[in-house]
Amino acid sequence: MSKKILLVDDSKMVLMMEEMILGTKKSYTLIRAQDGQEAVEKAVAESPDLVLMDVVMPKMNGFEACKQLRGDKSTCDIPIILVTTKGQQEDVEAGFEHGL
Repeated sequence: MSKKILLVDDSKMVLMMEEMILGTKKSYTLIRAQDGQEAVEKAVAESPDLVLMDVVMPKMNGFEACKQLRGDKSTCDIPIILVTTKGQQEDVEAGFEHGL
């Protein structure tokens, strides 16, 4: 069975680069979402094996999306990696507070 990776970013360029980097392997399926709200919906519907998510996005940011994913029984155990330039200490702490 093919593994699924959910890529979440509001930048089409970033999504395209991630797909190019990850797309060389045929052992998993890539799913796209362009904001946190869409990420939560797709995670519930698709049950990905991993989520790679940006933080700064419209509608719902990555921190809030993480909080919702951790609060849902069907998605609470999915590993989430934040792919972001927000690396200050308070951003790292916010990530842990929201369930990373």
